[in-house]
Amino acid sequence: MIKVAPSILAADYLNLQRDIETVEKGGAEYLHIDIMDGAFVPAISYGPGWVKQIRPISKMVLDVHLMVQNPERYVDEFADAGADIIGVQVEATQHIHRVLQMINNKGVGAEVVINPGTPVSAIEPVLHMVKQVLVMTVNPGFGGQKFLPETVDKIAELDAIKKAKGYDFDIEIDGGVNNETVVEAAKAGATVAVAGSYVFGADDPVAKVNAIKEATK
Repeated sequence: MIKVAPSILAADYLNLQRDIETVEKGGAEYLHIDIMDGAFVPAISYGPGWVKQIRPISKMVLDVHLMVQNPERYVDEFADAGADIIGVQVEATQHIHRVLQMINNKGVGAEVVINPGTPVSAIEPVLHMVKQVLVMTVNPGFGGQKFLPETVDKIAELDAIKKAKGYDFDIEIDGGVNNETVVEAAKAGATVAVAGSYVFGADDPVAKVNAIKEATK
């Protein structure tokens, strides 16, 4: 059964604690926090202060995705704010190995992220360093997009490398995830599913968390 990571990008910001507590009680294991700088992606979201405020109210894994240029500038701040996992886009830095080293040195789980147009070969040299790989199943920056089915091949490729090399990283998917699109991704090897509007845009977010889990039993 896949682990579920509701994305607060789609939550009600004026009732954020309520929404976080709802999905945690409903069985979500992760909380996905998208950090956007208006440069790497067009949108702007929030900063380390949000992570610091969320940390005391939740025992979920705080899964922080840095969609920012030069993420090495922000690793220490987000680690100190309470992130459990920090994800960096391979496309956003010239020094992916160094950034992952920085994250690991802070005692935080390192995650490398690839966009739909980026091949798995771009991150293969650093897979031994990571706790998690995030395969973007839409182009990043906006919620509510449709799942790109061609990304499933990359999940399968990562799963094959993982098994061949004896690695133990999680494979996370993000973008257009629902109880239908998650099925093929999970069969291909995905172990964590980020869901934003599908969960927080629903009248019953807990039912949607459970629907994702049930679909991948």
